Amino acid sequence: MMSMLLLCCTLFAAGAGDPQPVVVYTALDRGFSEPILEAFERTTGIDVRVVYDAEATKTIGLVNRIRAEKNRPRCDVFWNNEIVNTIRLKQEGLLQACNPSEAANYPKQFKDPDGFWYGFAARARVLIVNTKLVKPDVEPKSIFDLTDAKWKNKVGIAKPLFGTTASHVACLFASLGEKRAAKWLADIKANDVQILSGNRGCAQAVGRGELHCALTDTDDAMLEIAAGSPVKIVYLDTDSTQIGTLFIPNTLSVVKDCPNPEGAEKLIDYLLSVEVETTLSNGPSAQIPLNTKFAGQARVKTPRQIKSMTVDFAEAARQFKQAAKYIEEHFLN
Repeated sequence: MMSMLLLCCTLFAAGAGDPQPVVVYTALDRGFSEPILEAFERTTGIDVRVVYDAEATKTIGLVNRIRAEKNRPRCDVFWNNEIVNTIRLKQEGLLQACNPSEAANYPKQFKDPDGFWYGFAARARVLIVNTKLVKPDVEPKSIFDLTDAKWKNKVGIAKPLFGTTASHVACLFASLGEKRAAKWLADIKANDVQILSGNRGCAQAVGRGELHCALTDTDDAMLEIAAGSPVKIVYLDTDSTQIGTLFIPNTLSVVKDCPNPEGAEKLIDYLLSVEVETTLSNGPSAQIPLNTKFAGQARVKTPRQIKSMTVDFAEAARQFKQAAKYIEEHFLN
């Protein structure tokens, strides 16, 4: 799904006596985030003005925009669709702490101990498999299976410099160590992995039968399932001896010295509500609720149901540059 760069705050100024608007930069696809933000406007009367990301630079474009504006911040809330680059902004001193009341309902691994970011509405990194081309008894069960010669030229991955694919690689560098993670990348490259522009494109290529399988996110896989394509989701590395499936939450943070910190905290508190997570879970993106008050049935597997990868996300953020350097110098060349 394509997102258009749109800055609504240039259209009109808030009238006298109106609540100060909240400016949001969001990397979550517009089709998923816009209805939620519109509901907040209706509920609170607070105007929300939004900058959506550009698909080609998923997440990174907005992160760089926050960096460029550090001496005169324009963004109040950064709604990121992943976690690693949010933590990088914290490590660079570009975020400030907040204390939304709803944060008490989230597990500690999905919120910053200092209050600089909060994770919610996760997605899992999964393999989408074409069921007409791959029989259940031979489908890959691990990311390491993708290096097998029988998958040569049949597997896809999004360009791992942007979005959740870049975060996935950084998490592998943090969890496996640089040497083992780099070897896996070298091995799938040698196996002629197909590099596509994004996770949605990976899911669609599998749905069309152009690829046998591809790494993607649960939301993109679910959209392909909803479209009636002959595909299924395979959760990788879930056995007790394996590394586990990586779950990547959306994250919410307040930009340091932003124009409207009070409004920012109100919006973050709203977005962390169980009602919003339920809406995102029931919607087409099938986001994975992390709020402990969620009592419904998620449409995809959750960390409560399958083994999840143990990741030090702060270390993944520190490894991000090194991982990106390896990708640029060795994987994409």
